[in-house]
Amino acid sequence: LWPLPVPPSSRPTRCYRRLHGRAAHNSGPNAPSRSARGHASRGGADCGQTSGVPLERIARIHQIERNDGIHKPALDLRIIADLANKTAPRGENADTSTKPDSAQCAGDTFLKLMDQPPISLAYDVVNTDRNIGTRLAGRVAEIYGNSGLPDGTINLTFRGSAGQSFGCFLCSGIRLELIGEGNDYVCKGMSGGEVIIYPPDTISPEFDSASNSIVGNTVLYGATAGTLLVNGCAGERFCVRNSGATAVVEGVGDHGCEYMTNGVTIILGLTGKNFGAGMSGGTAYVYDVDGRFQSRVNPEMVVALPVKRSEDIEEAKTLIETHQRQTGSIRAQLLLDDWETALKKMIRVIPKERAELERQESQHEHASVPQ
Repeated sequence: LWPLPVPPSSRPTRCYRRLHGRAAHNSGPNAPSRSARGHASRGGADCGQTSGVPLERIARIHQIERNDGIHKPALDLRIIADLANKTAPRGENADTSTKPDSAQCAGDTFLKLMDQPPISLAYDVVNTDRNIGTRLAGRVAEIYGNSGLPDGTINLTFRGSAGQSFGCFLCSGIRLELIGEGNDYVCKGMSGGEVIIYPPDTISPEFDSASNSIVGNTVLYGATAGTLLVNGCAGERFCVRNSGATAVVEGVGDHGCEYMTNGVTIILGLTGKNFGAGMSGGTAYVYDVDGRFQSRVNPEMVVALPVKRSEDIEEAKTLIETHQRQTGSIRAQLLLDDWETALKKMIRVIPKERAELERQESQHEHASVPQ
């Protein structure tokens, strides 16, 4: 549809102007007549014969409407319509006289979810399917709020490469499973729910999830709740401004946990530089693969400590076990198989103020123990 333009040196001036000159682009009262335009079109063959250049190699006006996939209906509309059919009385289909994402449809559909068994649906996705789950979460939140729908009520499985903002603004009661890969802004603004991402079983046995990115940049930006489990690496600014979500991932790029204020994240592999910059809350557990993690930490507001407290050990191990069970992570399984050794390389990153409070609490506890 877009043949390569012919270099200026090989363009026959007279023929090229007949095809692309002023007459071809005129509009309004001075526009060429239909017969004139037809003559210019027929001139293309003459131009090709005159120049010796194949006609398909000569630059020309593109006349076929482009279809790049971005104008197709949002996948969430189909999901909401399928949920409406699932909640309709047996033997009946949902009323199609209203739009799937209308307030009336949402009220009729989602009010019935409490009386329904868990609903499971599956879809194929491509990277032009953006904001998957966002409109659905909005309709759920209108009825139940951010945390009113029980976990596991809506279970959606996707296969393929999801577009940007997969699981954006997700709320409780919704579980998204992506067998493939995500893009930038996965789980942006997440306020509940669960998102699980892992590669397909058909991938090459030589593929190492812990060394390959499976989601993009700025994952969990501004999230306040919910869980994200990723069997693979993330890009830059992972968990930036995370304010309460829980995440497990196998590696991140630069500026991990930047401006984080709450929540828990576990990174089972390498991180980029400037880790923890501006981090004022929350906890990050990092498996120090190469023994050089300390050099990648921004020490202005955080400290990197060994994992020694029993409650911290239990928290980290429980999340890694969940991650392995849900995603089939090989890296997680290897760490669990030799947990005592893995624990020696696990580092806990917390704000300096919190570390000081923990130190004082520990001193107070030891002082109160009878000698």
